[in-house]
Amino acid sequence: MTERARGSGAATPFGMERDPARVVAFSDAVIAIAVTLLVLEIRPPEDSRHLFHGLVTLWPSYLAYIVTFMLIGQIWANHHIMFDQIRVADRAVLFLNTVLLMDIAFLPFAASVLATALRDGHGERTAVVLHGIVFEVAAVLFNIIWEYVRRHERLRVSTLDAAGARAIARRFRLALTWIAAGTLLGAVVPALGVAVIAAFIPFYWLPIRGETARARRAAS
Repeated sequence: MTERARGSGAATPFGMERDPARVVAFSDAVIAIAVTLLVLEIRPPEDSRHLFHGLVTLWPSYLAYIVTFMLIGQIWANHHIMFDQIRVADRAVLFLNTVLLMDIAFLPFAASVLATALRDGHGERTAVVLHGIVFEVAAVLFNIIWEYVRRHERLRVSTLDAAGARAIARRFRLALTWIAAGTLLGAVVPALGVAVIAAFIPFYWLPIRGETARARRAAS
């Protein structure tokens, strides 16, 4: 518990304010398990006499694994960016973060469905839409958590200025539009939907301009 929370001893409308370190540690554990489960969905070929051919035919599993792993990696990185700016967490933050983790834990299943559909050549549209929806739900929850934190100044660190808060919000809102576009395109052309969602990977790893500017000012 932070010094402020210990000193006040008072409950907020959404419960006692708590140090978010345990929230981050628990979230890291759930995310680590999720990315580990992804590789377990890639089953080795049963026919070892034609092993090379069998390994090549597993390309849908490799694709689903790479795209999903990198997107979960983005979730992990941006989760840290967000919680680096959260000084204390109340019960609303704890609840919303729990729902976010529930969604993340569902991603290995969505990736498995996508790989199976691409491999069998049936149900690709449904599989891409399911995969996209699960990531879209994560994007929605990121936005809800951050908007809640932005509206309750007591939850934020004092070094985050308004420009930095807006920069983080813009990045999170962009995810809503980008992933939704890929999901809708996937309902029509599955390969295009996967390509659009995958194109989000390199962009979202870029630093957030306002947040990094704030970090430099704080360091100086």
